Formats: sequence, structure tokens, C-alpha cells
Amino acid sequence: MHRKVIAPSVLAASLLLVIPASAASAGPGAPGIGDPYYPASGNGGYDVSHYDLRLQYQPKTDLLEGTATLLTTAKQDLSRFNLDFGLKVSEVRVNGVKAKFAATGTQELEVTPAQPLLKGKQSSVVVKYAGKPSEFKVDGWTAWQRTPDGGVAAQEPDSAIWWFPSNDHPLDKATFDVSVNVPDGTQAISNGVLQSQSSKLGWTRFNWRSNKPQATYLATLAIGKFDITTDKTASGLPILNAYSKDLGDNAGAARASVERTGEVAEWLEGVFGPYPFNALGGYVPNVNAGYALETQTRPFYGPRQFQNGANVSVVVHEIAHQWYGDSVSVDNWKDIWVNEGFARYSQWLWSEKEGEGTAQELADWTYASRPAEDPFWQVKPGDPGAENQFHGAVYDRGAIALQALRNEIGDEKFFQILKGWPTERAHGNAKVGDFVRYAEKVSNKPLAQLFETWLYTPGKPAFAPPAAKNAGARSLQAPAKPAAEPKSWKKIAATNTVHDHGHGQEQGRKHGH
Repeated sequence: MHRKVIAPSVLAASLLLVIPASAASAGPGAPGIGDPYYPASGNGGYDVSHYDLRLQYQPKTDLLEGTATLLTTAKQDLSRFNLDFGLKVSEVRVNGVKAKFAATGTQELEVTPAQPLLKGKQSSVVVKYAGKPSEFKVDGWTAWQRTPDGGVAAQEPDSAIWWFPSNDHPLDKATFDVSVNVPDGTQAISNGVLQSQSSKLGWTRFNWRSNKPQATYLATLAIGKFDITTDKTASGLPILNAYSKDLGDNAGAARASVERTGEVAEWLEGVFGPYPFNALGGYVPNVNAGYALETQTRPFYGPRQFQNGANVSVVVHEIAHQWYGDSVSVDNWKDIWVNEGFARYSQWLWSEKEGEGTAQELADWTYASRPAEDPFWQVKPGDPGAENQFHGAVYDRGAIALQALRNEIGDEKFFQILKGWPTERAHGNAKVGDFVRYAEKVSNKPLAQLFETWLYTPGKPAFAPPAAKNAGARSLQAPAKPAAEPKSWKKIAATNTVHDHGHGQEQGRKHGH
């Protein structure tokens, strides 16, 4: 056997190239993912593919104890990386080895692994923590709502930092397993399908699985005492709805609305294509809230949504989001119109189906109800600014923009787009510009100016009804206000509070959907 002898100096040089080179090239991941509205949201340098959350919650004390396992892939050689999180951490392990960690800023957990993470390499990150979510505040505000018998996490654009460490931005979606231990007699509701539950020594554990990519803000946790109803759609999709036992006078109206979730979803499949997830449902906890949120597979409804009686329109809005917002999510938060304009327009289509006012009548009424000098017309739905992320203009002017598109390209192409877009973009992310290009491709028409006018130009645009437009008539600065208010107008207007979380307008993060 001929053994080649490597001179010591050559061996040293080769080792330098192999081992320290990766360490030398490794750098820290960015503390934000690059969102122009929320610079601290998300993190750079890695992607999360799965969250395994093992939690225990004591309603009496608001103490949440957790072990979160994140399966990650480095997008660069990483000497250090950040997680978004607010509770007190006791230990972090990366690939089984203890890592150094430090809390920085308002919501950052800096993790320094014992060895740098190499680009393209998969890693496990285990974080052990405990704390009282209601006591963690950002700018004096918490997304965790305590209830008489538990607590709820459901907020937009972020709620994750109150209950689990994450890469907290819609650009990094992942699958979820959420296992929650609560005192017997109390339930834990989360996203997806309830895989199992078991009781031991006075505690009951609920194991939930959300098996399709899910943005962190769409993960929800509700702990309390609920009445639960279960059913299946015609296609066999499981439906689970939950109602706090102490909803008082709103209980009947809440059930009369949310129990129609399956019917609404089946109708929306005809408009938007196959339902994109493995479960359906909704929940109404006993919180002092009027908003609703499209938490994936199981929307949150504040009880005040139903204070004036049943409101199926809000259910339509939140279930529409399962396609527009949940399956196809924003690329950055400035792209919020690709969520909200379509969810509002779905309410108009439901009204049209129910014979309570066509989408055109609702567009006309909405358009005519605000004079040109109203500040409403100064908000740009395509880039509203963080302070106006959930402004009514994103919803209403955003929906009129879709009616203008429908009038421009006709029903056949319009509904082809509504169904094709969430199919083509399923479980991904999109910018407003991506939708514009898709609409141009399907309709084979130049549409950039139409969207520029409706989504990006301050001021009240001209809005001609389709008959006048198709006849080549003059462009009407304002169509005559419809003779009668559409029957559905008040029901739809009552859902305007879905995007008002009652925390003030100073920051978009203090609003939700």
C-alpha cells in the first residue's frame, strides 16, 4: 500500500480551509426580516419549517410554561440569530447543545449557538420559558387577553411573541403542533385538527395540528370553558366551533352566525376554488372585544360582533381570508390590500347571492357616501402606511377597486381571476404588484393604470357604472347615489369593527384585522 505523506504545513493549511472558513464567514442574522412597516418583525438568516409547542397554562394565575421546538434551515452561515419573543427564557438548545441567549430590544431573543450554523443545514432550536403573558407589554400594550376562565391570543399583525418564540412575520410560514395542558374542566382551542386529548392528575392535555403552512400571527390559542359543536362539510372536512359558556345575551346570535361556517365555506369554494386547509370552524371567547380575526382554520370572533343580532357577513369575511390572507399571505405588511380588499368584496358577493344588494350597488353606495374632501380618500389601499394599515379605505376603497376591475374586464375573466389566484399562489406570499400582473395575464388587458388610480393615487377617483363605461358614455365623477340603501349595507358596516382593536390609531400593530 502506498501511503501519501502530507506535510504538516499543508495539513494545517487544509484544515484552516475546511473548519474555520465556515466559522470565519459566519455572521449574525438580521434582527428584522426587512418589513418597511415593522422593522423589528421577523428575523433574517433562517427559515422555520415547523413549530412544536408543548405548553401548560394555569388560568387562575395566568402562568404559561412552555417548551418550543423550532425546526429551522439556515439561509446563511450564522454565528448568531434572533427569535421574536417576550416571556422569560430559562434555556435554549441548538442541535441539542446549550446555547447562549440574551433578551434585547422590546421583543428580541438573541441566540448564539455553540457552533455556527452552516448555510442550508437544518437545525433544531429548543426554547424553555415561563411567564404571565398579560404582564408582557410592548408600548404599554399586550395582545394576550385574560378572560374570567382563561386567556386568548389572537391579534394582527402580531400575537406570537406573547406565547411562543418565532420568526414572527408572514414571510416565514410553518406547520404547527400545539399541545396544551390545562386544569380539568378547561379546554384549549388552537388551529387545525384536534389529534387527541387525555387527562392525568387533574390536568387535561389537548393536541392540535395545523398541517399546512401558517403565518405566526394566524396561530391562535384560546383557553377557557367552552361549549363545543362539531360537524363535517359535504366533502368530509371537520368543523369545530367553540363558544364561551358566559357570552350572555350575545350567545344566541353568535351561534346563529358561526354555525353557518360550513355553508359559507362551501359557497366560497365556488368563488375562490378548493378550500386550502384541513379544518374549519370558529370560536367566540368571553373577551371585551368587538373585532374578529382570520386565525387559520378557526377564526376568532369578539362577542360584540353579535350584539345587534346574527351577522353572517362577518363569518363570510373571515372565512374568505382563509384563501385571501391565510393561504396567500402578504409579502410585506404594506400589501394588506391583497387580504382585506378581497375579504370585504366577498361580503358584497354574499349580499349579491342573498338578494340584499349587488356588489355594484354596494360599490356605488360606498362611493357616494363619502364626499371628495373626506380624508378617507387620502389613504392609499396599496400602501396605506403602518398607521393606516387597517383603515376603512383599505377595505372599502379596496373593494371598489375590485368592482372597477370587474367592470373593466367582465364577469367571466373576473371570476376566473378570483378562483385562479389563490390556486396558483396557494400557501405562498404575494405583493399587490403580483396580483396586478396576474390580472393582466388572465384578462389580457393592461390594468396598471386602473390599479394605480384606485390603490395608489390619493383623492376620490372617477367611478363610472359599467353601463355608462361600456356604452362609451362620459366618465362620471360620481354616479348618482342609489335610490335605496342596499339591504345588506348595515350588516356589512357593522363588521367594520373587525379591524378596530380599540387600542388607538397610533400604531398599526395595535389594530387587528
